[in-house]
Amino acid sequence: MAQKPSIPKGTRDFAPSEVQKRNYIFDIVRKRFETFGFQPIETPSFENSETLMGKYGDEGDRLIFKILNSGDFLSKVDEGTYEAKNFSLITPRISEKALRYDLTVPFARYVVMHQNEIDFPFKRYQIQPVWRADRPQKGRFREFYQCDADVVGANSLLQEVELVQLYDAVFTDLKLEGVTIKLNNRKILSGIAEVIGAQDLLIDFTVALDKLDKIGVDGVKKEMKERGLTDEAISKVEPLFHLSGSNIEQLNALDTLLKESEIGSKGVDELRFIIESVADSGLKSAILSIDVTLARGLNYYTGAILEVAAPSGVKMGSIGGGGRYDDLTGIFGLKDVSGVGISFGLDRIYLVLEELGLFPEAIDQSLQVLCLNFGEKESLRALKLINQLRDAGIKADIYPSDTKIQKQFKYANNRNVPYVILIGEQELENGEFVVKNMTQGSQETHLLSNPDNFIQSLQLN
Repeated sequence: MAQKPSIPKGTRDFAPSEVQKRNYIFDIVRKRFETFGFQPIETPSFENSETLMGKYGDEGDRLIFKILNSGDFLSKVDEGTYEAKNFSLITPRISEKALRYDLTVPFARYVVMHQNEIDFPFKRYQIQPVWRADRPQKGRFREFYQCDADVVGANSLLQEVELVQLYDAVFTDLKLEGVTIKLNNRKILSGIAEVIGAQDLLIDFTVALDKLDKIGVDGVKKEMKERGLTDEAISKVEPLFHLSGSNIEQLNALDTLLKESEIGSKGVDELRFIIESVADSGLKSAILSIDVTLARGLNYYTGAILEVAAPSGVKMGSIGGGGRYDDLTGIFGLKDVSGVGISFGLDRIYLVLEELGLFPEAIDQSLQVLCLNFGEKESLRALKLINQLRDAGIKADIYPSDTKIQKQFKYANNRNVPYVILIGEQELENGEFVVKNMTQGSQETHLLSNPDNFIQSLQLN
């Protein structure tokens, strides 16, 4: 007996209704990207290993899927290296390529390679799958899509303002109200580390601070101490644990805390510009909130850091995030090219919309009209009518065989088809077709020579 097939953990098959829902999100995101002036690009699913390795920190490097070289991939490994079983020495010799981990680093590589063809500032969007060798769990997969929008070649903070507005526009179109766009700045984190005398422990400090909502104040203090921060440094950072109030009130508190730090003060000024500019134009459905514990991707973020949280009551990790990376292209030799970008987490957004029942009811309607098959002569005439409907943009089909009518009706019900057309022998003689409304149970008759009224009624629905 053949073994039942399976798929790798962290990957998924998508049924037709799931694909329709995913495309619904894609279409809205893509439309908004383009109305904000972003242009589409695509990059290969795999890159040279040196393009990706070392760009995401040690943790990120461990999550990159490596591709074995074709042929005898062990031939380049000498016996001593093989017997030492040193992963870091063996891997570069047996694997020269890897699946992309995100879309940002490949984009930086694209900009460097095509810099003479690009008009700067360059606003690009990219909607493609990425792969991470992560432990699968709810909302976290090993293969998933990212929807990115980035601007390179412009250091104006207006770009951050626009990206906040872009998030708001997309979630408004998705009718997903109450999402929180969290905002921080790498310069603020650096400034805090400076004023508490922990510049050399910036990463350790921020990793601990980032856990404030998970392990509480005492837990953060304990972890900071374990990571090497002194009691004096922890005491100085204490006000951050209780930072509250409006965005402006928090900015004023940060101003006081960081007044002795030039870089920290600059970070506060940048946040203030973004907060005030967004407030001036307003948001439709999202909430913009300062979160000084937000640290995302410190390996390459240099300014603003953004993260989007699902509405209150929905247990889900971040559904979007991004930030400014003033010299990301520098890793490929192109210095001083400023960039800022955001990403939408399609899979998590899908789960949130599903949980809140926000997908349109008609989204599963893959077929508007099904014509039943009463025989060869009738079906050939029906096919002409079906083609007229298709030419009018209506999703229409004919049942392929003249099996029992009951079975054909059952097929229509299973596919949630709202209208069924019947052209039997009598209808063919009379030059008519009967339309049955499957929801109401009513039916009406139209002339085969003039189906326009029926077509117009479908187009209005």
